[in-house]
Amino acid sequence: MRKLVYFIAATLDGFIAGPDGADPTGPDGFWPIPEDYLKHLIAEYPETLPGPARAALGVTAEGTHFDTVVEGRRSYEIGLDAGLTDAYPHLRHLVFSRTLGESPDPAVEVVATDPAARVRELKQEDGKDIWLVGGGELAASLYAEIDTLILKLSPTTIGAGIPLFGRRATFEPAAWALTDHTVLGSGAAYLTYQRATAGS
Repeated sequence: MRKLVYFIAATLDGFIAGPDGADPTGPDGFWPIPEDYLKHLIAEYPETLPGPARAALGVTAEGTHFDTVVEGRRSYEIGLDAGLTDAYPHLRHLVFSRTLGESPDPAVEVVATDPAARVRELKQEDGKDIWLVGGGELAASLYAEIDTLILKLSPTTIGAGIPLFGRRATFEPAAWALTDHTVLGSGAAYLTYQRATAGS
């Protein structure tokens, strides 16, 4: 069965975006992109780069982890504001929103129903894993469905912003087992956790 993987960049103090929710890697962003961080991303997770970045960097690799990406409306609108109706044309793309209405792009499926139910359906299909790109609010609603958590940890703190599971997450402790890690010379780290099962 396919897994839902929350593959997300986070600061040391647990934030995925600043207080305004804007793209932290954009022109006015605070997120440093060290060369070794980008090289590791290209080598290991090329499918997670947006289409324009793949073209600019000459990345053509299909990738081995994901064939589907899911995101919330606010995350999707970051791409829309940049003129991208489908930031991931190389992946099956679903956007969860009850307010977006008709999809701005024929290749992007807008889902207005329960995110957890739709993700459970996706997990039953054949294919590679499902990438949850964000944001925090959607991650909170899919909290119980997340099988793997991959943090691209930046050696940065920002003090306030959008937490990993959004501002409205409920208190629900869960145990995670560290199954892989790569620490780069720049201080950035890729940390992979699998949801721990009872008794493990």
